[in-house]
Amino acid sequence: MALELEVIKTSGKPLGKVSIPSSSTIKDLKKEIYENFKVAVNRQSIRNGPKGRDEKDSLQIRPQIGWDTVFFLEYAGPILLYGALFLYPQCAYGNETVSKGHGQDVSKLFPFFIFPVGLINEICGGSTIKVQDNAYYAGILWSIHYIKRILETAFVHRFSHGTMPIFNLFKNCGYYWGFALYVAYHINHPLHTPPPAWLFYFGTFIFIFCELGNLSIHILLRNLRPPGTSVRKIPVPDSNPFTKLFNLVSCPNYTYEFGAWVGFTLLTGCLPVFIFALAGLYQMTVWAIGKHKKYRSEFPNYPKNRKSIIPFLI
Repeated sequence: MALELEVIKTSGKPLGKVSIPSSSTIKDLKKEIYENFKVAVNRQSIRNGPKGRDEKDSLQIRPQIGWDTVFFLEYAGPILLYGALFLYPQCAYGNETVSKGHGQDVSKLFPFFIFPVGLINEICGGSTIKVQDNAYYAGILWSIHYIKRILETAFVHRFSHGTMPIFNLFKNCGYYWGFALYVAYHINHPLHTPPPAWLFYFGTFIFIFCELGNLSIHILLRNLRPPGTSVRKIPVPDSNPFTKLFNLVSCPNYTYEFGAWVGFTLLTGCLPVFIFALAGLYQMTVWAIGKHKKYRSEFPNYPKNRKSIIPFLI
């Protein structure tokens, strides 16, 4: 199996592509770069990113996969898994538990009347599926979130690196798919107690507000980087009011992301959602601190009053 790798200078300028066997080492890659681009081996520095560390010549090159492919798979999974628990509860909870639930007949709700809901649940031992309004609207918002992420991957994000180690596919999908099952199981449980109406509406407002903020930040970051380059600039707010959060933190997209899941926690009244939110906050804080430090080291005039992810705190 051959690997096709794109060779980029530390300045961000692409040199071209090389093809090497999957069993190759860094030393083999350097020889191939010399053959193709006449860059002396002793002048090469193979790194895991423009600002990364030098890789040892003896290190074996790991199989790679495109960032966009990984993102499509890790974001599509939560939609399908959540939908499976929503549409076919008999298969997950058993007919006796489902019979104790209350709500509307899901087979009559948009867009679920297009699925063979009744047929599949009859196979699992049940027939009519009832769903609470809270779980119904939570499912729609959950789907909107991940559809937004898929569309951003296709049309908004620009990746400084074309690929990542293929192991990351299993790690990332395990995280998102596992939490999707954990969260969906509790929200869609026939005996789940929904929050008060006022808390549902308040949480929905927070969720939608933060989703719009997250999208606004992603669009601003896209506009900072010209196509086909890895140019880095200091991000500053534009005319979009959602971007004003850049005045307080370096990674407001992460701030909005956490805020969206706090809103989702409130509108569902579901503790597992908050656990998911905290797990995401931990990982995003690690990334945000790293990016914040990189901004400060790269730009001497970087705003000193900014925090990494949580205004005035972190």
